[in-house]
Amino acid sequence: PKNRLGLSKWLFDDKNPLTARVMVNRLWAQYFGKGLVKTPEDFGNQGDLPSHPELLDWLAVDFKENNWDMKALQKKIVLSAAYQQSSKIERKKYAKDPENKFLARGPLQKLSAEMVRDNVLAVSGLLVNRIGGKWVKPYQPAGIWKAMANQIGENKYRQGRGGELYRRSLYTYWKRTIPPPSLITFDAPERSVCTVKRQATSTPLQSLVLLNDPQYVEASRHLAERILKEGGEDLEAQLLYGFRLLTSRFPQQNELEILESLYQEEAKRFEQEENQAKALIKVGASENDAALSEKQVAALTVVASALINLDEAKFRG
Repeated sequence: PKNRLGLSKWLFDDKNPLTARVMVNRLWAQYFGKGLVKTPEDFGNQGDLPSHPELLDWLAVDFKENNWDMKALQKKIVLSAAYQQSSKIERKKYAKDPENKFLARGPLQKLSAEMVRDNVLAVSGLLVNRIGGKWVKPYQPAGIWKAMANQIGENKYRQGRGGELYRRSLYTYWKRTIPPPSLITFDAPERSVCTVKRQATSTPLQSLVLLNDPQYVEASRHLAERILKEGGEDLEAQLLYGFRLLTSRFPQQNELEILESLYQEEAKRFEQEENQAKALIKVGASENDAALSEKQVAALTVVASALINLDEAKFRG
């Protein structure tokens, strides 16, 4: 039939290979940064040819035969030898294949806007893992809705409370004409048009968000508290623990020395400026751990914020 039911039947007809190929390609691009077809938005005559046509065909057929199981397909991708390779770039291989078209190394790509936020909340221990439920309104700069919304309907942003502030970005309330500013800063597309492929930029504004947004300052404080509780007795062990949480590797000696120097500098500053330490650890709606030293938590909060801002903490590879 020439209606929406007919369209859905045509999309998933056994004689139509396109739907499975397009979906497989988009999921591949999510993990490798680039699809087997470089132009996920265009599978027609104007688009690129697949780099590995047999692989694309096999994945598409397997996807259909397994009842369009998204989780099973993604499991296949992440358990593949191609995905589990190191992302370290060798000079000779890069000269021959700068775009990694032949999958000679593992993927290295920037986390999406939602992943950046969710990862920081997860590492700090703030993330609420509950699945489903109503939308939530996390932190947002004051006055944006009042300045940009029309006067018809709701034009005041009512920030969430408690666990609502720490739910996954998937549940963030999204007003089409006023998108969440921190997500937009990290290249989340506006929802006025369909976007198949996101851009990935690196701007000073992104670092400013990570350093100053209440969501990230609060997460830095909770990460500092976690480091103090779980990282060990001495400063070196604590910094090693925090570095590994954000980067999944041990720091080199020079990196560790920089972090130690930063901590000592901030600890000294907060000894002299106690009010600044109190102000820093009060950012956000969650309570402090009263059993921990405020000055120590404040100094480690600055270190945690620096770790969150590392490229390795914002990239997946």
